[in-house]
Amino acid sequence: MAKSYDLLAIGAGSGGLSVAERAAAHGARCAVVEADAEALGGTCVNRGCVPKKVMWFAAEIARTLGDAPAYGFPAAAADCDYAALRAQREAYIRGINGWYRTYLADSDIDLIPGRARFVDAHTVEVGGERYRAAHVAIAAGGSPVVPELPGAELGITSDGFFEMEALPRRAAVVGAGYIAVELAGILNALGSEVTLLLRREQFLRSFDAMLRETLMEEMINAGVNVVPRSQAGSVRRAADGTLDLLCRDGEVLTGFDRIIWAIGRRPNSAGLGLESAGVAVDERGFIPVDAFQNTNVEGVYALGDITGRAALTPVAIAAGRRLADRLFGAMPDRHLPYENIPTVVFSHPPIGTVGLTEEQARATHGDAVKVYQSCFTPMYYAPMKARHQACMKLITVGAREKIVGCHIIGPGADEMLQGFAVAIRMGATKRDFDDTVAIHPTSAEELVTLR
Repeated sequence: MAKSYDLLAIGAGSGGLSVAERAAAHGARCAVVEADAEALGGTCVNRGCVPKKVMWFAAEIARTLGDAPAYGFPAAAADCDYAALRAQREAYIRGINGWYRTYLADSDIDLIPGRARFVDAHTVEVGGERYRAAHVAIAAGGSPVVPELPGAELGITSDGFFEMEALPRRAAVVGAGYIAVELAGILNALGSEVTLLLRREQFLRSFDAMLRETLMEEMINAGVNVVPRSQAGSVRRAADGTLDLLCRDGEVLTGFDRIIWAIGRRPNSAGLGLESAGVAVDERGFIPVDAFQNTNVEGVYALGDITGRAALTPVAIAAGRRLADRLFGAMPDRHLPYENIPTVVFSHPPIGTVGLTEEQARATHGDAVKVYQSCFTPMYYAPMKARHQACMKLITVGAREKIVGCHIIGPGADEMLQGFAVAIRMGATKRDFDDTVAIHPTSAEELVTLR
């Protein structure tokens, strides 16, 4: 006989853990199924946000050491003991894994190790055992894509990036999204010679033009070799053991220790037996959901990256908690609005963005759009010969100048955006920003003094 639960979550990443934790807090009997039960927390904790941010901090320290002489400190050795960094990073991750395991036990949430496969809409099989639930939340996440090219297996993905035991002397990063620019920036700051290969002219194409253009200039000035309008065709190993990247236009880029594929992610929907539950997927394998995370099958829901909507850890967490509130907390209208979701790119310098880009705003609101923008050299760089830019933009609409977009690039952008995102979500206007007393001297004050 199958063991029964009120809620069964498939995947112990951000979405699955959050929906189960909140449902259990409401008194529901819950379980979480996870194929890799030793690595609780999903991609974010093990192969994404958390280890990436540790690496970003290391890269920022390397950059700061280079800046130290301008402030009167002797030049310090900037070589990174990568083995020590990796060991500290992995120890931190193992601590998070253990904390999740303890939290699940303390919350009376069963952890079921193994791969789940639907038998019917409310029954899954794991390791030969069957489990039933009135509500099933699919939160199996996604995986990095490897291109179908000759020799592609010689490269690595972002997963492989975190498995590296040493920094590459020369690395090629193939991709134009936030993962590509983040990995390229980290490697460059830590001392690798980096080539970033773009299919088109620009990276971060869905971001505001000010952000991607400023970052492009900063990365090139930092020494990243950006190769636009170039597509990988194949990879081969040279006689000296390094890797050659053969482009479709005939160009051959040689001498790489690592080639990193950062060309996108696919949903982990294959192998779940969704057809047995009647759950629909789109042509790419993502599970479509409505505003309440419902799939096409009653009592079956999907969260996080597997839905193809705003693939961000806090989004999966927020959607999971709201779903549990709706199902078990007597909040029938509780759901996550997907507008005005703030996000950060941990590039060098970092990017913070929320709301509409200027292009999106003009396409929707036309002449009602008014834009305020400023580019300046942050005070941090005042003693230095190098002049790095920070840029900020507010996009407003209508006579009241309601702020519909805020875009920041520069030191501290990652931290300063959160508070401004709260204000924008609450409907702040340009006058609200203008009436706020500036904190001086900071970069953030630019956003409340724009003219």
